[in-house]
Amino acid sequence: MTTDIRHIVFDIGKVLIHYDPHLPFSRLIPDETERNWFFANICTHDWNIEQDRGRTWAEAEALLIEQHPAREEHIRAFRKYWHEMVPHAYDDSVAIMEGLIAEGRDVTMLTNFASDTFREAQTRFPFLTKPRGVTVSGDVGLIKPDVAIYETHTKSFGLDPAATIFIDDAPINVDGAKAYGWNAVLFSGPEKLRSDLAAYGLKV
Repeated sequence: MTTDIRHIVFDIGKVLIHYDPHLPFSRLIPDETERNWFFANICTHDWNIEQDRGRTWAEAEALLIEQHPAREEHIRAFRKYWHEMVPHAYDDSVAIMEGLIAEGRDVTMLTNFASDTFREAQTRFPFLTKPRGVTVSGDVGLIKPDVAIYETHTKSFGLDPAATIFIDDAPINVDGAKAYGWNAVLFSGPEKLRSDLAAYGLKV
């Protein structure tokens, strides 16, 4: 590829840090069938994504507790034990990002993340403060793959879309970035990422 890439944008969850809500809930709801039902019907992906869009945890919890009062303890546990859902970084991915920064490349981050849990993550994982900046969905009230969040990030950091490459673990978010005009690759592991970046002339 001959594209001149000057801006590298990283997703965070499942690219730089691990995320799995089953980690604390395997202890709180040991029965796998019941636990899967809980995530499918109460603390669902669609419910959680609204915190990424900016809804407060207090609002989110109150909504579900009103509907499922017997489940209050488990509903509150989602935020209470959030730190257990992000137990470690992906060291190889972090090394790639830090290597790009060390080379003087322009690195930023774009993430679907609630505002408060992102600040908690930055404290626990200091490498999240190393890029030039970040667009957090919970701060701007937009979520991937809405084209508007890619536009917001582009304008906030003065990016040239054609010279930008985005790395995300979700195909729908990669497709959203491409629809906006960025280059984008699907993250499935550090070695694949290295080869994908190399194809765009970024060797790390």
